[in-house]
Amino acid sequence: MKTSKRIAILGGQRIPFARQNTQYAEASNIEMLTAALRGVVDKFGLKGQRIGEVAAGAVLKHSRDANISREATLDSGLSAQTPAYDVQQACATSLETAIAVGNKIAAGQIEVGIAGGVDSSSDAPVSLQDSLRKLILKINRAKTNGEKFSLITQLRPSMFKPSVPNVNERRTGMSMGEHTELMVKQWGITREAQDELALASHLNAARAYKEGFYSDLLVPFKGLDRDNNLRADTTAEKLAKLKPAFDKTSGKGTLTAGNSTPLTDGAAALLLSSEEWAAANGHKPQAFLVDAETAAVDFFGPDAEGLLMAPAYAVPRLLARNGLTLQDFDYYEIHEAFAGQVLCTLAAWESDEFSRNKLGLNAALGKIDRSKLNVNGGSLGVGHPFAATGARVLAGAAKQLAAHRAKTGKSGRTLVSLCAAGGLGAVAILEGA
Repeated sequence: MKTSKRIAILGGQRIPFARQNTQYAEASNIEMLTAALRGVVDKFGLKGQRIGEVAAGAVLKHSRDANISREATLDSGLSAQTPAYDVQQACATSLETAIAVGNKIAAGQIEVGIAGGVDSSSDAPVSLQDSLRKLILKINRAKTNGEKFSLITQLRPSMFKPSVPNVNERRTGMSMGEHTELMVKQWGITREAQDELALASHLNAARAYKEGFYSDLLVPFKGLDRDNNLRADTTAEKLAKLKPAFDKTSGKGTLTAGNSTPLTDGAAALLLSSEEWAAANGHKPQAFLVDAETAAVDFFGPDAEGLLMAPAYAVPRLLARNGLTLQDFDYYEIHEAFAGQVLCTLAAWESDEFSRNKLGLNAALGKIDRSKLNVNGGSLGVGHPFAATGARVLAGAAKQLAAHRAKTGKSGRTLVSLCAAGGLGAVAILEGA
């Protein structure tokens, strides 16, 4: 994504994230995304304006919600002439929407756009049994009443059992947590290390809230003014008492409810523009989206990789293209689907064997300074509405880079990394304005 125009990140807004079946149990994806978009519209004085486009999406989406981005845009206060469309790449969705909007800005096709994402685990679609669905379609296609009656007699009580959605991998039938259990066993990641990272996520987020970091990044919604997953009083001792959540039988399970993200509801949005548009409208960029890379791994074949290891491949390609090393960053924003997944990725980058055999490099990428990792908390602390996390991460990273500039007088650099279901991953480089 080498660009002709620089892609400015002006700032973002999100609603507080809520654990499944709590404050947002009755809220729809469209309602939540609308609230996040309105936050951006109000913050940047966009009411009534036509902007280049809005790109957002959701992982768990009702079939009737063909284009939630357009519906939310129509309710956001933006001009109805603003185009909008949906994107979906699991947990990397709103990083992908930012890349999509950013590329159009870089190419000069648009001057400004909003990227975002939303997900509700509470208002998840419940579908018909496939046998009932197919029978209804046959009845609909029948030409005569006799044909329809004959088909109706094939109805059986068992067909009316609802099909509740899950996020298990279609090719393996395993959940993301079960896959991550395999990963941490392969890489030798301990329970203690996972709990330590989870604790840091909560404590860093709690400190950031106390210092006011999130005060202009959130808009209150449904009675919440902060993420309700956050446990400021959690301790290593409390985390150590939790039982394994995915591998409950082998005696070797290390993933728990404490070091895994909970199912979460929420929405986030981000305003991007060209430098010229920002200057003309009186806005100062917080950061620039410099470059991005995506990757995928084979997680089900005879030589299967870990499901969430794609960023381990994407980052080296991104670094090489930009002439950087893994240590050339002031901050690292690595999405915490699970503490174990973050630690597996770091272990891969530190491994000479992985780097030679898998990445084709002469040596390992090396270690990162862990004090620079998710400095304002991560998904383990604040929660993880699948498609909203990328926009949350980008907005927070951009604000942190602006604070870095104000404190040091220097432009900082952040590495953003998100793993995603399906063996996917997306990564990006941000630099301070």
